[in-house]
Amino acid sequence: MIPEIRDQFNKNFSEEKYQLFLKDLNSKHPGAVDFRVAETPIFIPKDFTNKMLAACESIIDVITRPGFKQLTDRAIPSNENVANENEHTDFIAFDFGICENEIGEPEPQLVEMQGFPTLFGFQAYYPKILENHFDIPENFSNYMNGYDEGSYLNLLKEIIVNGFDPENVILLEIKPHQQKTRIDFYCTWDYLKIPIVCLTDLTREGKKLFYKKDGRKIEVKRIYNRIIFDELTQVKDSLGEVVDITEPLDVEWVPHPNWFYRISKFTIPFIDHPYVPQTFFLNDLKEIPADLENYVLKPLFSFAGQGVIIDVKKKDIEEVKDPRNWILQRKVKYADIIKTPDVPAKAEIRILYFWEKGKARPVAVNNLARLSKGKMIGVRYNTKKEWVGGSVAYFEK
Repeated sequence: MIPEIRDQFNKNFSEEKYQLFLKDLNSKHPGAVDFRVAETPIFIPKDFTNKMLAACESIIDVITRPGFKQLTDRAIPSNENVANENEHTDFIAFDFGICENEIGEPEPQLVEMQGFPTLFGFQAYYPKILENHFDIPENFSNYMNGYDEGSYLNLLKEIIVNGFDPENVILLEIKPHQQKTRIDFYCTWDYLKIPIVCLTDLTREGKKLFYKKDGRKIEVKRIYNRIIFDELTQVKDSLGEVVDITEPLDVEWVPHPNWFYRISKFTIPFIDHPYVPQTFFLNDLKEIPADLENYVLKPLFSFAGQGVIIDVKKKDIEEVKDPRNWILQRKVKYADIIKTPDVPAKAEIRILYFWEKGKARPVAVNNLARLSKGKMIGVRYNTKKEWVGGSVAYFEK
């Protein structure tokens, strides 16, 4: 996106340098980086960053509006509505595809958003290792709004730990040591020293939750929630008897699970912004668009892109049995914009927002990025290609 910086990076790149970087990245927790890491970061000019942030702030205007909870109550499946919801999410992630407008200029387009954590720990660790092996221009940073590694991690700790003893704050996940994102859990432990606990290891006494460590029973007072309830619903029968975490319990959530649904694909039809693609609830669709090739059909409740129909046919829409739980969204056409040694790559940037208690609005602090040469952006869809996978964006200051 900044031709001279891209050309310089590609010129200085070598496979040997990349392999040394990967070795270094894997040295702290061998085998835990269970996804492909791209050969390159992305360099973003100021004007493009400002466009993404303008779209984010416009969406936040909707999220902070009185009545947002009532507007999004239907987003939460009745069997997954968790008690003790707080006033706002602690985290928001906005995914933007790098596209091109009618005159060929780079333009962001929102793909999805989530009121849920992502790789917050890994995205502090990974750029630091990257910068040990590759030259990053001095006036670029992966952090935003004046944050750096230290202030970012301080804010992350403040929001997640919230003054509690770290052993009473747990990172909760389903079979965490088998998850592809487990490197992030380990990085979170490194930075915050909060234990990583599987849902199956929780016990309940009255309204209190406990886990065991070194033979000690330790009370859980705060949960850093990494469970995606879509996934939990799919695997629950295989877990045996587990605590029902939807019930009223004497714990604090960060973020509360309901925000995963409130700030999600469900919210997009309510947003009117040039960098947010036109989106309809399927049950509100007056007529099927004639140019269906320009749309994508998505279930509101799906895990990791499952169920998404990219090449939509009229019969796909007609066969949907629960149209109120599907959206039809104008297709985001990613640009082949990142120059690589063979064919150009597409890219997506996830802007990470943190929301401090007592603040009126969240703030953009960091990011992650993904590169692709296939139809789908996720790293699981690009396993046999090069210069694709997980990455990070560096923003021009």
